[in-house]
Amino acid sequence: MSAEHKFLAVYLGSMSGSKMAAWNALPEAERKAREREGMAAWHGWVEKHKDVIVEIGGPLGKTRKIDASGITEVSNALTGFTVVRAASQEAAAKLFENHPHFAIFPGEAVEVMPVLALPQM
Repeated sequence: MSAEHKFLAVYLGSMSGSKMAAWNALPEAERKAREREGMAAWHGWVEKHKDVIVEIGGPLGKTRKIDASGITEVSNALTGFTVVRAASQEAAAKLFENHPHFAIFPGEAVEVMPVLALPQM
């Protein structure tokens, strides 16, 4: 793969998981201090990787599922996304090692997948 391949990174978390419960149990002052630390670390991560970030992305809101039955509100673990460029999926994944999403914040994981080209018609 060339350095021009794109990868979608999705941030995962749970509002009812143990990491979020521990986060919510922190005294407010400590939680606010960790939020500041986490945002500073996140901005540092962005600055460090700005040359390979294609789309900074952002947090995700409530989800609507659309299928043959219509539109319904659903819940999932997706909390945000970023698109990066890397030579391989392994290289893209390494960009997210020890990411503030789960190293400081109560996020659970980051999943990285290739953005594939549309088939030619």
